[in-house]
Amino acid sequence: MFLDVLRRRNPRFIETAIALHQAGQVPANALMIDLDAVEANARRFKAEADRLGLATFAMTKQVGRSSSFCGAVKRGGIDEVVAVDMACAIACHRAGMAIGHLGHLTQIPRFEATAGAKLSPRFWTVFSETKAREAAAAARALGRDQALLARIHADGDTFYRGHEGGFEADDIGRVADALDRLEGGHFAGITTFPALLFDPERRRVAPTPNLRTLERAAETLARAGRGAIEINAPGTTSTVTLQALADAGVTQCEPGNGLHGTTPLHAIEDLPELPATLYLSEISHLHGGDAYCFGGGLYIDPVFPDYQLRAIVSDTPTSSEAALADVEIPPPSAIDYYGMVSCAGPVSPKPGDSVVFGFRAQAFVTRCFVVGVSGVTSGEPKVESIENGFGQSMDWPG
Repeated sequence: MFLDVLRRRNPRFIETAIALHQAGQVPANALMIDLDAVEANARRFKAEADRLGLATFAMTKQVGRSSSFCGAVKRGGIDEVVAVDMACAIACHRAGMAIGHLGHLTQIPRFEATAGAKLSPRFWTVFSETKAREAAAAARALGRDQALLARIHADGDTFYRGHEGGFEADDIGRVADALDRLEGGHFAGITTFPALLFDPERRRVAPTPNLRTLERAAETLARAGRGAIEINAPGTTSTVTLQALADAGVTQCEPGNGLHGTTPLHAIEDLPELPATLYLSEISHLHGGDAYCFGGGLYIDPVFPDYQLRAIVSDTPTSSEAALADVEIPPPSAIDYYGMVSCAGPVSPKPGDSVVFGFRAQAFVTRCFVVGVSGVTSGEPKVESIENGFGQSMDWPG
């Protein structure tokens, strides 16, 4: 889905990836990032968020907490991140970003609370009073008073299986009072996930019931005299969804895929953000009518129904339709050692050919390299970083 958009809106990135690979400057099994496009995307996003009065925290997990990605986002005007877990927080802190939001989606383990507090997060989400006490105690030991966001839920809300948790929304008044009584912490606001989702049938982004739950909880708190609270509402965020969030009273937004142009809506509409990621592989060998390309990062975030996956296969820089080949990848239940590129079409893959995919990645759950490249637009590309999914520099080729 996203390869078509890449070919049309950022073909030079595809061609640059092939040229760098064929020159031996970047590894196969690499999620590559067009840093110039990311910087421009961040600048556009931040301008719209500022216009609407929304604080912006960047999500970096999809691109493996890349240090060069963090740098591009920061140059674009966004200097705080939301950390999906402690590994994310540590990598982003190491890359020079401030931690704007910790504890959401993943709560902080008990014996890591002190390490989390040392990162001085602006906000810390808690799902329970137990977790609130841990966060507050860790902050207090460091002489801090931690702003806490309460994750809430109500009947009918939407959650991915395994993402559930939080306080009953109807109990938010009591919860706010309880968090305010903590030494080292105080109630600052409410959050949920997802607040917005892509509707594949209507082909648009729409609010989930969770967003209305936030609105109702905010109304309850306002009646109790708590009018100035933070409302954090992540999910499928791009510049074109910010007005809907602001209209619902939201105060914080958290772009992730929006910063590299890979929200579902980017695949079917030309939004302000340019596509800025691709997955690069290499043909290893031929067998039984297929060419096998190296895997390791072939996890495709399943935001669309199944479709025929295709890739550009070439030993020279191109984004041409003539270089497209059908590809099969192992199911999520299998290890993606290889992807299988069809030799039945017009493309005749051979070992050493570059293979370029365009899909919505989640690099932090894979074993791929993450490569940041600047200078794509100018035609003078430079490899800025080769890292793993924890934002740690890799000694490639070893």
